[in-house]
Amino acid sequence: MALVYSTDKGRITEDKPQEQAQTFADGAVRIRRETAGRKGKGVITVAGLPLVGAELKKVAQNLKKKCGTGGAVKDGVIEIQGDKRDVIKAELEKMGYKVKLAGG
Repeated sequence: MALVYSTDKGRITEDKPQEQAQTFADGAVRIRRETAGRKGKGVITVAGLPLVGAELKKVAQNLKKKCGTGGAVKDGVIEIQGDKRDVIKAELEKMGYKVKLAGG
């Protein structure tokens, strides 16, 4: 359990660790369709991009515009609503990434 407040020292803050990009050994970006935990609604997840923070959000914003849908960035993984794997794959390949379709 982390110490949050102490009367001796006042407010105690811990340094947050730097974000690290989740990448795969072969260097490919994985695109997969998921429905688990989303009440049957399908989303496309894009994992393995070697980007963090604002750069990752910019790529997510670009993909959402190309697909014409919503989405989010959670834990370094881009989630795009709907099933637009082909559009996402083409766009990422245009950006210079090696892409693999994973899952079903």
